[in-house]
Amino acid sequence: MSAINGYDNEYEFVKYLNNRRIGDLNPMFKELIVNLYDCVDESLVIFAWKNHLPQKSDVFVKINGIIKGISIKKGMKNSVHVEGISDFISFLIINNVPKKIIIEYLKYHYADGTTNGSGRKRLSANEYKKDNQKNIDEINAYFNEPVLLNNAIERFILTGNNSDYSIDVLICGEVYDFIWILKDDIKRLIMQKRDVYSTAVHFGPITCQPKNRCLNYNPLYEKERFCVQLKWYNLYDEIIEVMNSNILGAGL
Repeated sequence: MSAINGYDNEYEFVKYLNNRRIGDLNPMFKELIVNLYDCVDESLVIFAWKNHLPQKSDVFVKINGIIKGISIKKGMKNSVHVEGISDFISFLIINNVPKKIIIEYLKYHYADGTTNGSGRKRLSANEYKKDNQKNIDEINAYFNEPVLLNNAIERFILTGNNSDYSIDVLICGEVYDFIWILKDDIKRLIMQKRDVYSTAVHFGPITCQPKNRCLNYNPLYEKERFCVQLKWYNLYDEIIEVMNSNILGAGL
């Protein structure tokens, strides 16, 4: 991976795709577009533009009047969503997660003996797990129920909490070196992994945690204790897994 930042990387995708005919794309992009649009007319022209709103779709493409949303990830941090703790708790309440489970999540999130972050002694995730793994397992049993997990996929990966439009494909990488996964494959992959055991709080393969536990009490990062971050640590490997499976399924 180059040193290009994520924002500029998104513009590179726009620059490559915009006003280019499908037939003029390199093989990687041509395969992506054909799968995304299920089209083979190589004379069609692609229009692409950057989404300047903080939504899941970083880039939009339009072919023959049909618009698709693309989410682009770069690097190894694999953060897929960040939101305030109050918004996250509201999401859980709306989805009928029991109060007991919500309280246990708050205890895990702050790991300071409170449900609001006001405790004096803060524990690392590993320290908290030593005496509370049973409670974390109980949280996970609810967080991986099919209905809640499906809604979590929409909120954290596909649509977000500030848009009415879902992404159609997620790309990892840069213009000349990337992999991708379609929306339906994202849903299927996450649902298939909902029963995979993890000692961390998780939605399928996606880990749920505070953005920063701020164990050193650094005031610069204190506000990040009050944000929930969703990370998909094995995102790259799991996209490769899906792409290989699709190739085998097509008999190629």
